[in-house]
Amino acid sequence: MQLSAAPYEERLTAPRTWWLISFLVGVSLALVLLPFGTLPMLGGLAGGTAVAAVAASSYGSVRIRVVGDHLIAGEARIPVAALGEADVLDAEEARAWRTHKADPRAFMLLRAYIPTALRVQVTDPEDPTPYLYLSTREPDRLAAALTAAKTE
Repeated sequence: MQLSAAPYEERLTAPRTWWLISFLVGVSLALVLLPFGTLPMLGGLAGGTAVAAVAASSYGSVRIRVVGDHLIAGEARIPVAALGEADVLDAEEARAWRTHKADPRAFMLLRAYIPTALRVQVTDPEDPTPYLYLSTREPDRLAAALTAAKTE
């Protein structure tokens, strides 16, 4: 299989406030260790901040790509031929599809800090997944990339 250049690629990074929260976790751990002395306090500040930053980075570093004839969303790799219509969801509609309209069988690449999303029907009769819900900052571009990949 020959892969062409990716017509779409997006990295869903954690918001800036999460980095501030990571630092505050370090400060909290430093305050807990303050009675044990300055060195444990500094170790708590550095260690707590580092652990919280690694957790924020690992959760927030998921990628969505359309490469060749595949959609790669996080760990999922789906052939574009198995996908149907793509619906661009604004913030209100995306919230509805991740709450009361959600199907438990759906594949959801959900990041609550991203207000918009794309819902893509799965047309493969052997796949029990009814649709993909993909949090994305650029749902129009992703839908266009999927349409372009289907026509190639």
